Amino acid sequence: MPRIILEVPSELSEQLAQVGSRLPELLAQCLKQPPLPAHTYCYILNFLASNPTPEEIAAFAPTLEMQERLRILLTRSHAGELTPVERMELDEYERIEHVVIMLKAGSLPYVSSSPSA
Repeated sequence: MPRIILEVPSELSEQLAQVGSRLPELLAQCLKQPPLPAHTYCYILNFLASNPTPEEIAAFAPTLEMQERLRILLTRSHAGELTPVERMELDEYERIEHVVIMLKAGSLPYVSSSPSA
């Protein structure tokens, strides 16, 4: 395993000593970034938390910013130019799209008690 030497302030050094052998695990967790910006998740969660009607669910769409980012990712994907981070981002958009399609199709029973039109 590679060894890394860092200079840190005394108070941080004391905190690091307390975590001991868990330090590699904690560093790995800190370095993991969500595939999409937090405001993208907030937009979706705020919509779902608003208890939308079936009509609002049917009309739900990504923001213009999300649409533009997705267009860029798809263009880069078709050109074979996606970085691994961009691939993760595109995969996350695809997972979200799948959930939204299920919501729109009425596949989730808690969305609407009446059949979809």
